[in-house]
Amino acid sequence: MPYFDAASSAPLHPVARQALLASLDEGWADPARLYREGRRAALLLDAAREAAAEAVGCRPDELVFTSSGTRAVHSAISGALSGRRRVGRHLVLSAVEHSSVIHSAAALEAAGGSFTEVPVDRSGAVAPGAYGRALRPDTALAALQSANHEVGTEQPVEETAEICADAGVPLLVDAAQSLGWGPVPGRWSLLAASAHKWGGPAGVGLLAVRKGVRFAPQGPVDERESGRAAGFENIPAIVAAAASLRAVRAEAAAQDARLRALVDRVRTAVAGLVPDVEVVGDPVRRLPHLVTFSCLYVDGETLLHELDRAGFSVSSGSSCTSSTLTPSHVLKAMGVLTEGNIRVSLPAGTTEEEVERFLGVLPGVVAEVRERLGAPVAATPSPASRESLVVDALGRRCPIPVIELAKVIGEVPVGGTVTVLADDEAARLDIPAWCAMREQEYVGEEPADRGSAYVVRRLL
Repeated sequence: MPYFDAASSAPLHPVARQALLASLDEGWADPARLYREGRRAALLLDAAREAAAEAVGCRPDELVFTSSGTRAVHSAISGALSGRRRVGRHLVLSAVEHSSVIHSAAALEAAGGSFTEVPVDRSGAVAPGAYGRALRPDTALAALQSANHEVGTEQPVEETAEICADAGVPLLVDAAQSLGWGPVPGRWSLLAASAHKWGGPAGVGLLAVRKGVRFAPQGPVDERESGRAAGFENIPAIVAAAASLRAVRAEAAAQDARLRALVDRVRTAVAGLVPDVEVVGDPVRRLPHLVTFSCLYVDGETLLHELDRAGFSVSSGSSCTSSTLTPSHVLKAMGVLTEGNIRVSLPAGTTEEEVERFLGVLPGVVAEVRERLGAPVAATPSPASRESLVVDALGRRCPIPVIELAKVIGEVPVGGTVTVLADDEAARLDIPAWCAMREQEYVGEEPADRGSAYVVRRLL
């Protein structure tokens, strides 16, 4: 069964498995002890730190291992903000950061601080100048991912780091998605990453803090990991994480070329094979193994289940698959279609045959789900009898409000309007996206007794 969700967690690399099993026999003791078993464990830990630091591009004494990438991000933000508390309590971040950064920003605000979200363009990228304009005299830290986890767009980290450095503001880079492909360039100050994203074991994160960056760890600390990650180190997992990072880096150039070609094939084929689909993310400045697209008139959760039944494991940022039933903050910030969202992220070893089988299955699965939901197959204008119509989609979730809009748009004359009443947050994003795809005019949102009224004018 093809596994196409490496961006969530990559399969354990063979080198990681070998290193993990080997170090279970040698790395079980306390590396802080001076007897022989402790010294052996310490040697393994030191070697792993040196290997990881080389891959990151920092000094070994600038890098510590944490219990996860999320913990690394949380520690980086809280430590940097605390270390620069005399400057202020303002954080700058992009609107498409990982939830670990978003949650840290919310916690800062709840504690009396503040943050500014820098918007992104339709490809999901920030403008470095926008980061510069968001910096304030009381900005203690800026955060920018190296590449987006949902759509694969690479961010201009190097240029942004220069702007931040010139302003005297440290930049934290969340490199979870990109570190396996290469080091992060530029004058960044802090970096966080997660081993299971590159084929290492889960439960190992990296936190690098450059010398000279003011940093004050928060919460109870101990003598381990420079006081920045309390608790006994999981040395076998750390050794496996470092070994696999070195291994994937050695394979990166070959895998980049091969997987990029496969993703290019998906990007091109999906648009031709599936009607009413939007491929999102930057087509050039992107991770080599990831492609995301959204399908009109499709329930994302159902689509994922049907693809799973067909033998393909993919993921989604669709509002219909979120535990909170709200649209993906990444897709929302980009202003793209959220319904029927599919992320395909290919692990190393994915074959051309597997990709072609996926492309062969996808059109039929989408068509079946659309038929089940009653989506219109094609535009069939009826004789226009009214200048305006109101569609009541209150209490109905994505993609039903858009489907109902598509069914009736032909019943008003050119210049007439359809008002959709909806209380699903996804409608605020997907109705304008439908208008853009169908070349109709989105007039805007108006208040309603319940939910909102979304007004669309027929142009064609």
